[in-house]
Amino acid sequence: MSEHRETTGRCYACKRTFSFDPKEVTTLLIDPETRMPPGITVLGSLRPAKPEAVARSADEPICPDCVTKAQQYSEESGSGPSWGSWPPSSN
Repeated sequence: MSEHRETTGRCYACKRTFSFDPKEVTTLLIDPETRMPPGITVLGSLRPAKPEAVARSADEPICPDCVTKAQQYSEESGSGPSWGSWPPSSN
């Protein structure tokens, strides 16, 4: 017997409501205070993620359409992540 569990949620990127399997959906860790991933500034630069920001963060679902669009954009523009190192080192 398969444990296929469907749930409904909002896509973090486009805010569209969609159904998904929690075990299969792409997610992004988001800090509820900033609505950004921990360690990312509003300008898109990297900084060391504070432990308290990571602790209060939760996984937010991303719909398949947004995942596909992001992959297409990355392939067409050749602009994948270009950070020098990960995780970012503190100076």
